[in-house]
Amino acid sequence: MNIEGQIALVTGGGSGLGEATARMLASRGARVAVLDYDAGRADAVAAEIGGLGVRADVGNADEVEAAFARIAQEMNGLPRIAVNCAGIGVAARIVGREGKLSIDVFERVIRVNLIGSYIVMSHAVKGMQAQEPLSGGERGVVINTASAAFQDGQVGQAAYSASKGGIASMCLPAARELAQTGIRVMAIAPGLFNTPMMESLPAEVTAKITANIPFPARLGDPAEFGLMVAQIVENAYLNGEVIRLDGATRLPPR
Repeated sequence: MNIEGQIALVTGGGSGLGEATARMLASRGARVAVLDYDAGRADAVAAEIGGLGVRADVGNADEVEAAFARIAQEMNGLPRIAVNCAGIGVAARIVGREGKLSIDVFERVIRVNLIGSYIVMSHAVKGMQAQEPLSGGERGVVINTASAAFQDGQVGQAAYSASKGGIASMCLPAARELAQTGIRVMAIAPGLFNTPMMESLPAEVTAKITANIPFPARLGDPAEFGLMVAQIVENAYLNGEVIRLDGATRLPPR
């Protein structure tokens, strides 16, 4: 799909991988709806790229539905490109100190990361199916964000890994289901990227993490994630696959 002139939606677009993706798509001519839980961040990024800032909790179906209605009204159309980057990375052991359980953490992470991605994908696909196909029969593309942790999650990442594993697992069946209407579904499983969460770590911790990355021996640049999104959108034969974007790293147990 040619990105220029298309409406794109990026969740979690106010920071990190989502912000980089929104900027990349805008630089290639897309009109971008920047959706984020933090309205201020969404509006700030949107203002800089000539897009639309939209506030919504992706885990709330009513808020997501309202967000799509606003996009349709203010952008005079619905997205053909939908990228799910919104997510949380809360760490907790299954049974912590003094026998404390983390069921509430598990439910919250699944709600935001997995169910949130499914809610946004559902509304995005509904809008794509109503649009006329482009040349080649394509109506749209959905790109969800998994994580390298879906295959090699670390201690304390049971909830996070489960949420990202769900995103990876639903990629192929979703792609097969939506193929008949010309909609592609892909997932990217990023490794260790230089996002605000990583920037908050002490230098010695970051150095230890980076030492496990074969090549390039550094944290990923969020712009490289955005580039991967753009390449997926533009390559119509990419469908139903999870792409690890990680410099060949494999996360250690801890």
